[in-house]
Amino acid sequence: MLALTRKKGEALVLNNNIEVTILEIRGDQVKIGISAPKDVPIYRKEVYLQIEDENKAALHADGMEAFKKLAAARPVAKR
Repeated sequence: MLALTRKKGEALVLNNNIEVTILEIRGDQVKIGISAPKDVPIYRKEVYLQIEDENKAALHADGMEAFKKLAAARPVAKR
């Protein structure tokens, strides 16, 4: 992990197209602003982890059963 020190109003750039700016520092909270292209998804980590868990659960529950049914219904093409 890279650890950087920034002051209010200072920024850093990621991947040449994402800018993270320190907007406010109040006690133990830091407010940041993120400028990124619209096609770049941005999530708080706890939300991202929840989405990841729900996607895994859906894949293993309904997704695998549906995939098995689809695979069983389609004959394998011979080369």
